[in-house]
Amino acid sequence: MSKNPLLLDSITDANVESVGRLVVSGSHGGIYPAAVASQRGIRAVLFNDAGIGFEGAGVSGVLKLANVGMAAAAMDCHSCRIGSATDAIERGRISVVNALAKTLGIAEGMNVTEALDRLTDSPTPTGKLPLVAEARSNTTLPSSGAVIHLLDSASLVMSDDVGAIVITGSHGGLIGGDPARALKVAARIAVFNDAGVGVDDVGITRLPALGRRGIAAVTVDCGTARIGDAASTLESGVISHLNQTAEANGAQKGSTLRSWLEIFSDARPTSIL
Repeated sequence: MSKNPLLLDSITDANVESVGRLVVSGSHGGIYPAAVASQRGIRAVLFNDAGIGFEGAGVSGVLKLANVGMAAAAMDCHSCRIGSATDAIERGRISVVNALAKTLGIAEGMNVTEALDRLTDSPTPTGKLPLVAEARSNTTLPSSGAVIHLLDSASLVMSDDVGAIVITGSHGGLIGGDPARALKVAARIAVFNDAGVGVDDVGITRLPALGRRGIAAVTVDCGTARIGDAASTLESGVISHLNQTAEANGAQKGSTLRSWLEIFSDARPTSIL
């Protein structure tokens, strides 16, 4: 395996050039990103732990990759910015290690550069994780009848989401710090996981970027909903941070996401310019 790691701010940027490579990703280490890494033929991978969060969802994929023979580990969200592979290289420290990576000598607290040296000896995976089923779906709020678009990853946003209420399972950090990647379309509302907020408050940096586009955006506390799972976000997510547009439309820190969406969907939207 090449000793030069491939840096991907989002694991969804993986392509044919990723096959057989050691990858440092800015994505969280949940099931969906892990499945993407596995399906695209990556040999070994580092993810951000996204605060680990509810039911350990931020690293569940990291651990599961050992079942298909892929060495993987997660980096502490308080040591490096989620959504930035470059920052992971510069400042990241390992927080969670899967069973195969442990056999290579990777340990909690190790800096990323040392972990990468050890990962160069990673074996070729013996299998692949299955694709995540129904990563995109719709549901309806029973009291208001509002249609909610549920996307386990913000990478699944498409033209149908223009003007819609969009709940993603993704972290609320700007990919590579780029405001243009905050959201692909002008949704009416956008929801993310705060991924433990993390170093430099990176886990909520999409919110002001979306506010400048007139999109009401909030994050839910990573301890209240599984990152990478939009249905979980709607079911149990509690709002942790919000932009001015969301606040003007009734969002409040500490309220359940579902209770706000019921109010929001019945109200005339208010924009902050």
